[in-house]
Amino acid sequence: MINGERTIQRPLRWGMVGGGRTGQVGYKHRTGALRDGTYQLVAGAFDLKAGRGRDFGTSLGVAGDRCYATYQELIAGEAAREDGVDVVSVATPNFTHYEITKALLEAGIHVICEKPLFFTVKECEEIAALAEEKGLIVGVTYGFTGHPMVHQMAAMVAKGMLGEIRIVDMQYTHGFNAGDDEGAGEAVKWRTNPETAGPTFVLGDIGTHLYYLSEVVLPELKIEKLLCDRKAFIPTRAPLEDHATVLMHYNNGARGRLWVSSVNAGNMGSQRYRFVGAKASVEWSDSRPDQLIYEVQGEPGQVLHHGMPYLEGESLAADRMGALHTEGLGDSWSNIYLWIAQAIDARMHGNAAFLKTHHYPGIKAGTEGVRWLENCVRSADAGAAWVEFE
Repeated sequence: MINGERTIQRPLRWGMVGGGRTGQVGYKHRTGALRDGTYQLVAGAFDLKAGRGRDFGTSLGVAGDRCYATYQELIAGEAAREDGVDVVSVATPNFTHYEITKALLEAGIHVICEKPLFFTVKECEEIAALAEEKGLIVGVTYGFTGHPMVHQMAAMVAKGMLGEIRIVDMQYTHGFNAGDDEGAGEAVKWRTNPETAGPTFVLGDIGTHLYYLSEVVLPELKIEKLLCDRKAFIPTRAPLEDHATVLMHYNNGARGRLWVSSVNAGNMGSQRYRFVGAKASVEWSDSRPDQLIYEVQGEPGQVLHHGMPYLEGESLAADRMGALHTEGLGDSWSNIYLWIAQAIDARMHGNAAFLKTHHYPGIKAGTEGVRWLENCVRSADAGAAWVEFE
């Protein structure tokens, strides 16, 4: 159980690019990073408007001279200090991820980046090589995979409690884009513009969360081919999609279905995962993150609760609140940031043995998410055709 004890040698000096007062995700990053004493927010380029960014940063307790107008100024300013940042989070629109991440790595700074990581696998591979050359960590904020019950599912699959996996069924939908984009805020506008969002909207924005979580739970399953059918129900969003269905065939013969949509009118936002094996099934939703449905064929169904001693050690190790109290998204983000901090600390101190077994969403996870998106787009653009997974 995580109890706030420091697990790294000193707090990481942390900065942010983006995540300012008007951003949607900045507070999630700060909630995650500042929980366990593993990060100290010391610098940032929080906003495109320098004055507003400085005002916001100082309100967070960042010194005014370390609230920068641009990420380039942040890199230059921190490089000139003996106590410059160790790591920077990139919480900006998709089209900026690659250039900012590359510049930070070239300056010797670890990076934590939003997803989808970049536009292409080629960019991911270039950044992975650069990070390896520099001896730096690139973390990716797949913020839902810190939930303890996600790791309970993974442990149950690994122990063979479900039997051979046959069916993978996943959904992440909401209705917040069910209307047209007239009067929409900047957060919607950039997400529906190919120049700023990349080749997808909901597939990249929320579908990659589903895909990565399935990789955590089912690491041995690999996609052999897929079919992606996507549509823009709001025509102005085309060629990007606000709704998509993906069918997948896996290397063991399993079949998968994934549904993402931002036009599921009336839905407030929910994820659902069901993994079906030859002997049993598990089902989990982020709307009830404390519970896991476990159903063995021929036996009464069970509802497993987080923090209980009957759970697997991997789940209990990720628990924060204990069985009596509710755990939520903030706790999951805290786990993700903690695990990335431990990876950075290990890299800084040359602890290669730790990194070989340590779990965290890194550059490989980000790359595989982009690879999945490329295959989805290739299938959809071919008229929702089956394609070999490349």
